[in-house]
Amino acid sequence: MTTAAPTAPSRVAHRSLWVLQVLLGVFFVVASAAPKFWGDPYAVQIFTEIGAGQWLQYFVGAVELAGGIGLMVPRLAGPAAVGLMALMIGAGYTQAVVLDEPAMVVTPVIIFVLAAVIAWGRRGSIAAWLPAR
Repeated sequence: MTTAAPTAPSRVAHRSLWVLQVLLGVFFVVASAAPKFWGDPYAVQIFTEIGAGQWLQYFVGAVELAGGIGLMVPRLAGPAAVGLMALMIGAGYTQAVVLDEPAMVVTPVIIFVLAAVIAWGRRGSIAAWLPAR
């Protein structure tokens, strides 16, 4: 019985993943994390409604910043995508349950799917962080 050798991703797939990583990374750094650090009134309002205090706003901003930067570093792209997927699960739960805004779950779901595509495409970088068996 023979097994097929794993194939390297095509150039188009590799470049497409990089475009997606950079776009999503810039989104997280500029449009998502930065307003949380600047104290944007909308961000302050949302985190006030959550009721956990403003420390959570800065924590989420830091995670988004780290994830956005991580998407643009080859060794970190896969793990960063997985971390952002976890963050989007929390965001979706918070939108649907804590803030009682189920329609707002659409954005975290879309971002989760985009991060999942990156995580799958960069699964080799995830495996590199796992202990060898």
